[in-house]
Amino acid sequence: MTEGPAQFDRYRRQTILREFGVESQQKLAASRAVIVGVGALGCASADLLARAGVGTLTLVDRDVVELTNLQRQCLFDESDAIERRPKAEAAASRLSRVNSSIRIEPHVLDVTSRTLPRLLREAKPDVLIDGTDNAGTRYLLNDAAVRDTIPFVYGGVIGTRGMQMTILPDASPCLRCVFEEPPAPGTMPTCDTTGVLGAAVAIVAGCQAADAIKVLIGRRDLIKPTLLEFDLWSSERRRIDLSSMCNATARRNCPCCGKHSFEFLDGKHDDDAIKLCGQLAVQIGSTGRECDLDRAAERLREFTPKRVSPSLLRVSLAGERAESSGSLELSLFADGRAIVAGTADPARARGVYAKYVGA
Repeated sequence: MTEGPAQFDRYRRQTILREFGVESQQKLAASRAVIVGVGALGCASADLLARAGVGTLTLVDRDVVELTNLQRQCLFDESDAIERRPKAEAAASRLSRVNSSIRIEPHVLDVTSRTLPRLLREAKPDVLIDGTDNAGTRYLLNDAAVRDTIPFVYGGVIGTRGMQMTILPDASPCLRCVFEEPPAPGTMPTCDTTGVLGAAVAIVAGCQAADAIKVLIGRRDLIKPTLLEFDLWSSERRRIDLSSMCNATARRNCPCCGKHSFEFLDGKHDDDAIKLCGQLAVQIGSTGRECDLDRAAERLREFTPKRVSPSLLRVSLAGERAESSGSLELSLFADGRAIVAGTADPARARGVYAKYVGA
């Protein structure tokens, strides 16, 4: 990181805030934030935190950039979508041009009960920020935040509605205090079925970034135990008071922060095949072992594989017909995952993975 007058000028509009100051800026520069999911919320919150001067940003995402992402995912452009670059790497590249004085660490990684503990040990975050698109990963992050006492900034957007709350373990209710169980599969709308308004994303991400900054400068006293809920289209907004759930007695029946049962972190809800939101594609989860992409490229050479980045190999599987048109496409990641594009059938995706990659 570079320091000196130029950096002071960069943050001047922030340091002259009566509520902030130079000392807070120095605390930000020494802080670490982990953002899990670099989609709509993750992009917007990462952009705000990078510009604010958070010293180390760790960006984690399993997916690649698609054209449909550009309507709301503010760190990507058309070239990223054409190349279908890994989101974490594309976002890191963009942010490094926005602020070269901070450290940005991209991880093209599927966050699971196997991968999250190691990620957090290495990243040592002062705050954990939710940019995910599914309930299972959110509950996994909540488990880890409570177990390791890491402030967790939750956020969600679907359609024109948004929600946000910040969890301070041992001081405020956790996600499972408010929503004890994740919704049953198929019972909740998704971005694929309902859509997303970009303006709603901006509001939730702004609230997330503001609370993350409060945590990082040591002003947790400014974070209120509330759940923000709004609908931009109907102009409705409410903030639900959760202060009655802040004491240990009130939370004693919570499976996570009350009974300390970390069932998501223990792997009891893991699934090795996940249909990706907004795409005709299925992800096959990592076995926990890294994939040698050079060797994989050699084995698949008859299909002329393309090395998109050091962490991603992509190949069109001629002869494997997609459900829409054309051929199935196989994307192999260095962490051992694969995305089979062109089908929504988990069983077929598993079969393709076994056939071309191995069991």
